[in-house]
Amino acid sequence: MTVMVLGSQGQLGRTVESMFSRDHQVFGLNRNQLDLTHSDHVFQTVETINPDVIINCVAYNDVDGAEVNQTVALEVNAFAVRNLAKAARTVNATLVHYSTDFVFDGQGTAPYTEDVQPNPQSVYAMSKLLGEWFAQDAQSYVLRIESLFGGLPFDGSGGSLDKMCDASLSGEKVFAFSDRTVSPSYAFDVVSATAQLLQKKATPGIYHCVGSGMGTWLEVANELANCLKRSVEIIPIRVSDRSMKAQRPQFCALSNAKLKNVGVEMPSWQNALKRYVSERLTKSAS
Repeated sequence: MTVMVLGSQGQLGRTVESMFSRDHQVFGLNRNQLDLTHSDHVFQTVETINPDVIINCVAYNDVDGAEVNQTVALEVNAFAVRNLAKAARTVNATLVHYSTDFVFDGQGTAPYTEDVQPNPQSVYAMSKLLGEWFAQDAQSYVLRIESLFGGLPFDGSGGSLDKMCDASLSGEKVFAFSDRTVSPSYAFDVVSATAQLLQKKATPGIYHCVGSGMGTWLEVANELANCLKRSVEIIPIRVSDRSMKAQRPQFCALSNAKLKNVGVEMPSWQNALKRYVSERLTKSAS
């Protein structure tokens, strides 16, 4: 199988490229090699490579920045996906696109399933929802992930949980929301689930792809400290304590039931955290 990976230098993209290269011919392209906002270049590149699968790991993830740079967020998170979907159709390729829990308003009390109506509350969230809609113009899998952590490389460029781990290992204080509930996604598990969906030829559509279960960021931080076997000063904070331009969904746990129904099991976020810490400690010792 020929796989085209876009955003191959990012946290998720590097992990996708590394894991898929074990069994498939992979063409990894970074943003300098292919600007997805230029439709002609996208079509030309896709036709040249003629992939069976296109995996899009490109995203504008600056949630607060999107409130100011609205055009950039829409170009990258929405219109670029439209270009990819159209190009995928021309070569009969399957498109894999990653979205976010931010498409929901965060007012729920139980993990969101795929049939819950999205209600984005920020420019970033709306741009990602538009990307979901455009992705479905092709045969596609849209995987909603959240609070991504781990994967390749461990270089300090990761998300909130990676930064918590950096602070813990450095003996710094860790600030964690006590009123924001999440289901963190471990990059290696996300890529494994992606591969399984493709291998099983599951019904195209939207799937939630997160660590099973849920917890507040405070609970995640405490579990991280336990896994590290370190005494970490964890400071509980509330969403209202932080001044942020964009609204965050406070309850954003997602349900993996649909994935499970097609035979793809997502480990618990606690299990993922243990494996992540093992990877981090092994790397730091080498």
